[in-house]
Amino acid sequence: MDDQDIMAAMGISGFGKKPKQRQLDPKRFERNKREEASSSTAVDTGDKPAQGLSQPAASRSEEPNSDFEDVGPPPPPSSTQQTGGGQEEPEFEPSEDEADELPEFPITHELILKDHTKVVSALALDPSGARVLSGSHDYDCKLWDFGGMDWRCKPFKTWEPAGTYYVHDLKYSNDGHQFLVASGTTQAKLYDRDGEELATYIKGDPYIRDMKNTSGHVAELTSCAWHPKDPQTFITSSVDSTIRIWDVENKRKQKTVIVVKSKERGARTKVTSCAYSPDGGLIGGACLDGAIHMWQTKSNFVRPNMTIEGAHTKGTETGSMVFSVDGRTVLTRGGDDTVKLWDLRAFKKPLAVHEGLTTLYPTTNAIFSPDDKYVVTGAGATTKGGKGRLMFMKKDGLESVKTLEVDTTPVKVVWHSKINQIVTGLASGQICVLYSPQTSVNGAKLLLNKGPPRKATVEDMSDAVAAPTIITPHALPMFRDGEVARGSKRKREKDRMDPRKSRRPDLPVTGPGRGGRVGASATQHVVQNLVRDTTRDEDVRTASLLISYRAVQRGVPRCVATAADAICVLMSPPTLGGLDVGVCVAVCRPTRWTSWPL
Repeated sequence: MDDQDIMAAMGISGFGKKPKQRQLDPKRFERNKREEASSSTAVDTGDKPAQGLSQPAASRSEEPNSDFEDVGPPPPPSSTQQTGGGQEEPEFEPSEDEADELPEFPITHELILKDHTKVVSALALDPSGARVLSGSHDYDCKLWDFGGMDWRCKPFKTWEPAGTYYVHDLKYSNDGHQFLVASGTTQAKLYDRDGEELATYIKGDPYIRDMKNTSGHVAELTSCAWHPKDPQTFITSSVDSTIRIWDVENKRKQKTVIVVKSKERGARTKVTSCAYSPDGGLIGGACLDGAIHMWQTKSNFVRPNMTIEGAHTKGTETGSMVFSVDGRTVLTRGGDDTVKLWDLRAFKKPLAVHEGLTTLYPTTNAIFSPDDKYVVTGAGATTKGGKGRLMFMKKDGLESVKTLEVDTTPVKVVWHSKINQIVTGLASGQICVLYSPQTSVNGAKLLLNKGPPRKATVEDMSDAVAAPTIITPHALPMFRDGEVARGSKRKREKDRMDPRKSRRPDLPVTGPGRGGRVGASATQHVVQNLVRDTTRDEDVRTASLLISYRAVQRGVPRCVATAADAICVLMSPPTLGGLDVGVCVAVCRPTRWTSWPL
């Protein structure tokens, strides 16, 4: 017998009440399983959606007693029906035999995040895959946290970054501590991880013709991108025919201006998208005139190093430009209903073209899969109120291997490599998170791993009544002078160093002065202290009384005349203080005329 058995036999194997572990339902993911996944997997080699997927989707939309107000997945069954499983999800490591049975794409289950009212035009995930950032044509940006959401699936922060302007692009920094927002205004905005604004970058002078002489953009922004190596650098593209390189710390002026010249009349065009290569050596831009340009970051940006005229149809907006992991190929999603793959080593003709992809929104994008083997993009509905398609194509040749129907037109698609989940922004304002319980990690699975919400019992209510919580008025957050939270020692020290937050008095100004304050040099202080006229500090009345007192002591006969505001003291010889002169002293005094001998 081991020690544990001996302790158990003696009855001292444990002390205190053992906490009851909550059991999770092993079939909790079945509630979110897509109907299409249960049917036979169809391989579509054409441009039309798979016919075998439409019937189950239609039957799913015709289910009775559907509650549209119930957003998100329903709560799992009660604890009485849950058996097996643990609170923590074990890490899945497939064996070689099971690898062939795993789904090729994480699309077997879905989670719907619904809070936007219009099309989701921008979408981003932080590097860890824990948060989703979305922007829409309803002017709002929303932050979603998979770990903090419950079964209602609501965002924890909503705000309007630019008033009544559409949100065009969102990008997280490489460390995930901040993100950029490019909207329909001329100014890009920088926010921290929790959605607090850090900086608003300057806008240029619209009356200056030469774009190189302006400090910022003079027309609406279209896209933005972070430098893959330098966390202090990012680029923005605009309708003003420029791509500007910015320093995060300098919001008053950009570092460099890349003026995009068109062969059309006027020599200007709209830059619809921009991107950095994986090594940061190239900057790419797609324009409204159909051209694609490439600049080397070490060049002077006078003219592009590589250019393709007519890469996409003239007058259509290219929604995205993405570099592959190896940096040799570029994927573009055009507004001419095509996806094209380009080779930078032979930058003349596309390697592959896929046509027939309906484009209803200019920000529709295309992405590479994390393993760099597939290309994913969205295709719009062909009829009003119809279903959209999510297209999966091979990178080599752009042949369609899978077509997934969604409720409405998919606009933005993001495939996160760490959590292996596909997040899609739809035209209806919904965000569809596709995942697989077998191959995906965390993300949307965290919601169902929490179990059902605990209901309040009679004992809980009786305890609350028997021992109510006493809250003093100043203990509430609304009455506190400053928020003092746990673990905020570092924050307090940082605020202490900030002169504005610590309310430090202004330091003495040396030199000529600055900020509206007049300064003084050290020489001026010395001169002022050397020669000082002290007569203004003396009291005349005290001096006159002192003179009168001394005169009486010497026996000087006097006559004093007092007026309304003056006293004249006339002194005659013998002398006062050795001087044979008369002395007259005037003292302000609100009295009437009087005379008396001293």
